[in-house]
Amino acid sequence: MHYQLIHQDDTRTWAVVLETGDEANACLLAFARDQQLSAAHLTAIGAFERAVLGYFAWDSKQYKRNAVDEQVEVVSLIGDVALKDDEPKLHMHAVLGQSDGRALGGHLLEGHVRPTLEVILTEAPAHLRRRHDPSSGLALIHLDKELP
Repeated sequence: MHYQLIHQDDTRTWAVVLETGDEANACLLAFARDQQLSAAHLTAIGAFERAVLGYFAWDSKQYKRNAVDEQVEVVSLIGDVALKDDEPKLHMHAVLGQSDGRALGGHLLEGHVRPTLEVILTEAPAHLRRRHDPSSGLALIHLDKELP
């Protein structure tokens, strides 16, 4: 994994490039810890040699794991970083394109990069920070005030 700060004002934006063999969740979580991120959003494109997508089962509050055991294009990857118990956590959704043009989607639980994953990650402003919601078990945007 390589990264470069590409913009800085009230927030910071990085280009983060993962390489063959990197696991997307592990690398991006390590990056979030290293940069002490408490809130951020990200987008990415690239490819995986294999992945695991998840479907959130509301009743059990668990992810059903769906293995993708083939080379796929990362058509779209979007997600965020939020704090849970003062530790950054990732929440990412992916659309993966198969060789025949079909698409698979869900929560990205694992993504093993081949050959690259190009990520743009931007800190979120304070008013868009997510908080852990105990009833759903998810990190949700909590707005402190109503906007006009």
